[in-house]
Amino acid sequence: MKLEQQYWTGSEGWQQESAGILDGDASLVLVFGATPLVGDAGRMDEVRARYPGAHLIGCSTSGEICGIRVRDDSLVVTAVRFEHTGLKLVHEVVGEGGDSLEAGKRLAQALPQQQLVHVFVLSDGLKVNGSELARGLREHLPEGVAVTGGLAGDGTAFQQTLVSADGAACEGVIAALGFYGERLKVGYGSLGGWDSFGAERLITRSKGNVLYELDGHSALELYKKYLGENNAGPAEALLFPLSLRSGEEGFGLVRTVMSINEEDQSMTFAGDMPEGGYARLMKANFDRLIDGAEGAAQASHEMLGSDEPELALLISCVGRKLVLKQRIEEEVEGVRNVLGKNTVLAGFYSYGEICPYGAITGCELHNQTMTITTFSER
Repeated sequence: MKLEQQYWTGSEGWQQESAGILDGDASLVLVFGATPLVGDAGRMDEVRARYPGAHLIGCSTSGEICGIRVRDDSLVVTAVRFEHTGLKLVHEVVGEGGDSLEAGKRLAQALPQQQLVHVFVLSDGLKVNGSELARGLREHLPEGVAVTGGLAGDGTAFQQTLVSADGAACEGVIAALGFYGERLKVGYGSLGGWDSFGAERLITRSKGNVLYELDGHSALELYKKYLGENNAGPAEALLFPLSLRSGEEGFGLVRTVMSINEEDQSMTFAGDMPEGGYARLMKANFDRLIDGAEGAAQASHEMLGSDEPELALLISCVGRKLVLKQRIEEEVEGVRNVLGKNTVLAGFYSYGEICPYGAITGCELHNQTMTITTFSER
């Protein structure tokens, strides 16, 4: 595996993050950037012209990771040439209220199964129900094939998210990249670091990823109680995610608010909020958030065994970025300390992360985590 990395900003133009060694001969190009830049056809054409034969997959973000730097309003381009690994890139488009479960099924079925070792997914962050997408993928992929990835971001605007799959970046797109071959090793890990507080509450009224009531009372009113009447928008609610537990022995996931509706007093989350489940408010713990990033890096590294990671894709939730503020690069530096200085780091801040839940499921939607995928080609 050979890699090179560069970034673009309005003040600096194109800059090399690592030495250019591919001379345009890449198998894969990963592009993460601010919504206006990913949506800029001219800027994206510059990337395609540099790597004309490569698959291109990318998305809009809520912040870009390049090495140990976290930037806003930039475009990060990571080019990879695999020596012994095949790739297959497929995509689906969903509209408002589209069937995310069916989209996940179609994506899984479009990927040839023979020698498939891993799937990396980038999805629209506003039009797609991430938990339904994850379920559609895991129910139709071969056993043992894990899925990692994330939902595109749009800063804290929550207006428009874009995904590119060998074409113009558009809304409603879900891209799935299959990796093939016995010589590629993939590791992954996903951890949070948030603290639960207050009472655990029963979800008494919901529909899919739309939550109406907890313990028979308005869920939105509960949020307003903690955030204040004038500070209950999605950006503020990111600071108070919900810990979700399904059933008496269900495993816990974290869910983030994507939008609110004052008219029907509802809150829309990135993934399902099933009736009969239990939810509990969470708040940030600075040191534990950074510890969580390091723990995710350690888990992803251990899965590679004795192999050193050559590439690490970091997808962290925008909520963590809002909490850590000027300390945001500390979580990326923590990942670097675990993985080592020779690993190329790229990634973005997202509206949701996709990763297996330990050894329990092939993939789940997570919120408020740092999710890391590491690659090594033997």
